[in-house]
Amino acid sequence: MARGLPKRKPIPGVKNIIVVASGKGGVGKSTTAVNLALGIVANEPHVQVGLLDADVFGPSIPRMMNLSGKPQISSDNLLVPLVNYGIKCMSIGFLVEEKAAIIWRGPMVMSAIEKLLRQVAWSPVDYLVIDMPPGTGDTQLSISQNVPISGSVIVTTPQDIALLDARRGAEMFRKVDIPVLGVVQNMSVFICPNCGHQEHIFGKDGAERMAKEINVQVLGNIPLDKSIRELSDTGQPIVIARPDSPQAEAYKSIAATIVKQLHKEKT
Repeated sequence: MARGLPKRKPIPGVKNIIVVASGKGGVGKSTTAVNLALGIVANEPHVQVGLLDADVFGPSIPRMMNLSGKPQISSDNLLVPLVNYGIKCMSIGFLVEEKAAIIWRGPMVMSAIEKLLRQVAWSPVDYLVIDMPPGTGDTQLSISQNVPISGSVIVTTPQDIALLDARRGAEMFRKVDIPVLGVVQNMSVFICPNCGHQEHIFGKDGAERMAKEINVQVLGNIPLDKSIRELSDTGQPIVIARPDSPQAEAYKSIAATIVKQLHKEKT
């Protein structure tokens, strides 16, 4: 019997899968995933986009997308995604109470992930954005080995410790033959709203150096901005709430670059 990676089984009706990952928590991965999905729709309103929250232990998509309630069941016994801002969303957060502690062992987590991937009425979806949990553990590996992923996006801050973990994340995807589309440098700079002074709180140009070392591109830089956090907490992502702001334009530019790269790889 031939050895190697398991054969990846497509999700019916899903054309492209983009995973948004980070080597560690707290770098703005979920915020990036949400605004990336919204950025794709903002750039191409005719496309169908899905957003899967694969962070079983810390689901944040329900709050960020201003969604609550339990999914309905379709006639063919599939979970029907909840929809807001034109995005089809699914999360374990829709199936458990918001304040409930999820204390599951590995097999239960894998079973939940499989259900969110394959027992959801995603079709039709042109781009399914998956918000991965932080790190390089069982969930990341299971998703990477079981569905055909078009490409991965690594989110990091310029801080050295975050860059070390981000490099590990990129290496994991390469080991399982998943293209690394590039790096998003979050919290790249703080611009004082009063005087315009720029302060590189977490360091400067760290993602550029790392990207050059591992031969990937920097997809874009997102500043450290209070409004991004405040709007996300209230379920109004900045791409929706302030579509013409520089911050929203940065996310839309990243989305456009990713889509262009996926189209290029298919030709």
